[in-house]
Order: sequence, then C-alpha cells, then structure tokens
Amino acid sequence: MAFRPLLRQRFAPVWAVAVAAAPISLSSPPVDDALTDAALNRKPIYDEAPLDTTAPSPTQPAAPSTPASDAVYRPTPTDRLAVQIGKARLAMYQQAVRAEDGVNNALTETLRLEHSFTSTIRSLAPPRESAERVFPGVLYVLVASMAGSIITRNRNILLRATVPAAIGLGAAYAVLPLTMKNVGDLAWKYEERYPVLADAHLRTKERVTSLWETGKAHSAMSVGMIQDKVAETRSNMEDWVKKGR
Repeated sequence: MAFRPLLRQRFAPVWAVAVAAAPISLSSPPVDDALTDAALNRKPIYDEAPLDTTAPSPTQPAAPSTPASDAVYRPTPTDRLAVQIGKARLAMYQQAVRAEDGVNNALTETLRLEHSFTSTIRSLAPPRESAERVFPGVLYVLVASMAGSIITRNRNILLRATVPAAIGLGAAYAVLPLTMKNVGDLAWKYEERYPVLADAHLRTKERVTSLWETGKAHSAMSVGMIQDKVAETRSNMEDWVKKGR
C-alpha cells in the first residue's frame, strides 16, 4: 500500500470539486414546463418537407399530370425579330448564290465562245502539208476585187456591187481552193441550222451547177463547130490554091 498516499494526493482536487458542485445541482430550481414545450415546438431552420398524404397508393394508378410544355407558347418580340432576321439572311444568301451562278455561267459562256471562235478560225486554214499559203493568197484576192471595182467604176450600181465580189470570189477559188472549201463547209454547217436557208442554198447551187454544165456543153459545142468551120475553110482554101495552079 505504498501508492495509497500518492493516489490520495492526485485525486483529492477532483473529489473536492465534485463535492462542491453537488449542493449547487441539488439546490437548482426545476425547469419550467412551458419553456420546455416551447423549445420542443420550435421549428428548425431547415424544415423537412411534409409527407404527401394525397400520394396514390401502389395499388391505385397515378393520374396523368399535364406537363408544363403543353401550355400555349407566345413568341416574344425578340423571337419574332430573330425569325425576320433569319429570313432576311436566307434571302440575301440566295441572291448571292444566284449572282455567283450568273457570273460563273457568263464566264463559262465567254470561254466557250472564245474556244469556238479560235477553233473555227483554225479550221479554215489549209493543212500544213499543202503548198497553199493564206497571206499572199488573200492579198491576190484583194487586188483582184479592187481591179473589178476599178473596171466597173463608171457603170451602174448593180455592176459595181456584183462584179468586184464575183471577181474576188473567182480569184479566191483559183488561188485558195482548200481555204475556200473549208469556208464553204463552215457556211453549210451554219445553214443546216435553218432548213429554209439550207433549201434555198441547195436550189441555188443546183441552178448554178446546171447553168455551168449547160454553159460548158454549149462552149464545147461552139468550140467543136468553130473547129469544124476552121477545118472546112482550110480545106476549101487548099482546094482553091490547088485549082489556081
């Protein structure tokens, strides 16, 4: 029991405090019942949600509730303005697309016409294998046409309009036969687009051809008759010379 004095010294203050506090607690008045009831009935800061007593039981089906989205929507001025701005932007976009398509189509048509023109001019030239040259031939045709206009300068308007053209056309067929053939083929290609013009061309060509053939036949007959006359005159002269001896 050597530790008993030490325990008494250590726990002596604790026992003294306990003994001093006991009369205080015993002598304190009882708590008022009204204050206790008020403290119990005081609501907390965060009230709990009350239980829904009208909730359907598991055995009964729940009534369908009307969603809030079924309510009638009334657009605001901002919404209407946004719709109008969208329509204006769409119209502007369509106009811009149409303008761009128009420019692209115009450029495409321009390039097509340029290619068609250059290819057409190139197709009129004679082939490189031939000895025909365009530049001196065209110069000869112009000189022949000028000569025809000089010859008919004192004649009527009909001759002054037709003779130079006829002489130039004849010179072109004589000097540039391949080029004129290509020009004729090109003219016929464009005439085929108009049946009336093509028919008139064919009829005119037939008439000119028939006149040319008739002229050639009459020329051949005239030459034959002249040759016969010359031969007959020559034989008569020879007979006359023989008789004169």
